[in-house]
Amino acid sequence: MRRRLGRLGAVAASVSLLTVTASCGLLGGSDDSAAPSSGGLEKAKIKISIMPTIDVAPFHLAMKNGYFKQEGLEVETVTAPSGQASVTKMLNGEVDIAYGSYTPFFIAKSKGAADVKLVADASSAGPNSTMVVAMPNSPVKSVKDMAGKRVAITGINTITDTLIKSVMKTNGVDYSGIQWREFPFPEIGAALQRGDADAGFLTEPFITQAARSVGAVPIFDTATGPTQDFPTAGYGALGKFTNENPKTLAAFQRVMQKATNEAADRSKIEPLLVEFAKVDAATAAVTNLLTFQSAMDASRLQRVPDILAEFNIIPNKIDVNTMIAKAPAA
Repeated sequence: MRRRLGRLGAVAASVSLLTVTASCGLLGGSDDSAAPSSGGLEKAKIKISIMPTIDVAPFHLAMKNGYFKQEGLEVETVTAPSGQASVTKMLNGEVDIAYGSYTPFFIAKSKGAADVKLVADASSAGPNSTMVVAMPNSPVKSVKDMAGKRVAITGINTITDTLIKSVMKTNGVDYSGIQWREFPFPEIGAALQRGDADAGFLTEPFITQAARSVGAVPIFDTATGPTQDFPTAGYGALGKFTNENPKTLAAFQRVMQKATNEAADRSKIEPLLVEFAKVDAATAAVTNLLTFQSAMDASRLQRVPDILAEFNIIPNKIDVNTMIAKAPAA
């Protein structure tokens, strides 16, 4: 779980064992900058669903620094417990843009549930940032012990179980009998301590927090072999929204690119973990960060639906190019 989920999917200044609450993310609340002017945007007020993961650190950085308001955007956030829940909010029209692991976006597309568009990348899995962890007394000591065990994840058919299946397959371990147990990221450490699961998938800073709070130990990194540097999470919207609001889309993409560039400076991220995720400075300093992304790279993202088709999570391969929402040129 150390390579950037997102969990697998999100939230560089976001992860703590705090209770997930609606309408503000773990990494911060509302943007308190001066009121914006709409600047000709089709929709100046937008609602975005996020998750308590480290992947969304650039988003929270943008909120904290007022980058959305500088573009004339007023953003309301809603927190979801999993990528599937976040994408469902988008499909139901509850939010304009949803952050989540890529898996639910491609599943929705494969089922014809909606015209799903990808509007911004978020992260890819880095070394030791997306891991399976367990308690020291767990029967799971390595990936070889995973067959038939109870495994805590944020949701079935998300990046969390997909990465686990891939590593198990690579190591010749049967994943068909896994008993998946669903919990939000902040609750997985406690679930392991109670014995509700034999192992669990976590991203940072939950990996470090679970180690310090309940004594969980890392079992294996899920971003290795075929899933090394694997795209984990991003932002999506319905085609109706992107078609009707091209200027709004472009403004959102500019903000996310600006914040993502800034997030490359780790010193900008660690204070957010301390301030909003309520982790101590020592934990923030040793947390393995994901690789933050923003620009949509079709060739890189194509790895996601390809692996989903491999595991029969989607019935047919999907051409990522058809899903990328391109804002109009300035």
